[in-house]
Amino acid sequence: MTTRDASAKPRRSGPRRAFSALSARSRILAAVVGLTALALTVSGYTVYYLQQLQVEDRINAELEADAQEFVELSIAGIDPETGESFATPADLVRTAMARIIPTRNEGAIGMVDGEIAWTSPVTDIDLEEDPELLRALRDYAVAERAQFTTITTAQTTYRAVVVPVHAGSQVEDARGTTHEVAAFVMAYDLTAEKAVFSGIFLTYAGVAVFSLLVVALVGYLVAGRLLHPIRLLAEASRRITREDLTERIEVTGHDDVAAMTRSVNEMLDRLEGAFTAQEQLIHDVSHELRTPLTILRGHLEVLDAGDREDVVATRELTLDELKRMNRVVDDLTTLAQADRPDFVQPTVVELGTLTDEVYDKIIALGERRWLIAERAEGPAVLDRERITQALLQLAANAVKFSPPGSVISLGTRVAGDDVVLSLRDQGAGIPEQDQERIFDRFQRSDTSKPGSGLGLPIVKAIAAAHSGSVKVESQVGAGTTISLILPGASLEQDPSPVPTLSADAHTLEIPAEERRP
Repeated sequence: MTTRDASAKPRRSGPRRAFSALSARSRILAAVVGLTALALTVSGYTVYYLQQLQVEDRINAELEADAQEFVELSIAGIDPETGESFATPADLVRTAMARIIPTRNEGAIGMVDGEIAWTSPVTDIDLEEDPELLRALRDYAVAERAQFTTITTAQTTYRAVVVPVHAGSQVEDARGTTHEVAAFVMAYDLTAEKAVFSGIFLTYAGVAVFSLLVVALVGYLVAGRLLHPIRLLAEASRRITREDLTERIEVTGHDDVAAMTRSVNEMLDRLEGAFTAQEQLIHDVSHELRTPLTILRGHLEVLDAGDREDVVATRELTLDELKRMNRVVDDLTTLAQADRPDFVQPTVVELGTLTDEVYDKIIALGERRWLIAERAEGPAVLDRERITQALLQLAANAVKFSPPGSVISLGTRVAGDDVVLSLRDQGAGIPEQDQERIFDRFQRSDTSKPGSGLGLPIVKAIAAAHSGSVKVESQVGAGTTISLILPGASLEQDPSPVPTLSADAHTLEIPAEERRP
């Protein structure tokens, strides 16, 4: 007994495997040509079929007209040439044979008692030369009423009308022969008539084949043009390495391929940004941690293990440096995550509540006059934790660069669809030439103050993750205001802020226990 692995994938059939082995260009071309051929075939056959039906309808109409003309002649009962009544049905048929002229692929014969009696000398076809047809017409020629019929013989297929005429009694003609019934027969060679129009479709078939060749040629060129960006993508992906992520594909047009090309370029941008961030992280870590590691190594190398005071001092210094290193690593980790899609997770937040929560946290950062200068109400879409982190970082910077007892004010407001969160201090201020530089990693306006120079870059990264920006308004000696502007974050157009409080000599300080209802 044999078993089969249920996880094994079924093998593709031969034609399917062969088709999948073709290039994308060949498969597109095969699909286009195949669909075009199918469309031409279906449309051609449909028109051909409808044309054949029209031919049959036209033949039936003409046979009916011939029969009607014969019937009218029979009803009149007068020979137009002699002005006398028809003596026998045979005379009527003979006269009709002389008056009704067959058209293309049409023949006429006169029959008496089921046997051929007259033929037309001006017909395209000679019905009398097909014995099989004459035998088939014999029963119709002596029938009680006129009939339409289709008769197929070894020679061709006929569409015929047979109109028999019965005498009231047997009549003797000039030769003494008595006749009971005569019949007028008109018949079309249906095959020959249809063949006239079938030739047109042979021409159509030739034109269709030529059209397929043109479609194949144009399709080959168009498919190559459409797949050109994909080939460039494949070539670019082979050229891209960890050391060179600057390769981009040129975007042309506004179609789906152009959209795919833009998406690939955006993916390459993200990859380049990720590798750049990784390299920057490695550089930053090595740059920032090298100094404390050197300090620790130096003190440990000269440590006197027998000197208790030296051991205690070295321990305190080591713990302090390790604490600073841990803080730097946390900050670098935050910056390294800034380019990730899940760096911020926006939710609906109540701005008034957020303002109160941030205020409750920043008042513990230092002995300053902490104020709420402006407080917005209403819902907003933002990441509560990241915004709180950014405002705490701004507050920590404000404490670091402002004297004790000075005013630091927190403000939140709504401007249109934008949410603006700001922090103002009465510190030394930032020179204009440093207002952009302070948002770069490890850059500080005043190097005499402690810090790693990563706080404001984190603030900028949080604002950028919200599709926002950071604005600095500072005057040396008068203080600094740093604002986070978050576009489109507000869900209300008519916020209800509390009365604006200014951080000057007339500032009204609101104790925390009085701010909430």
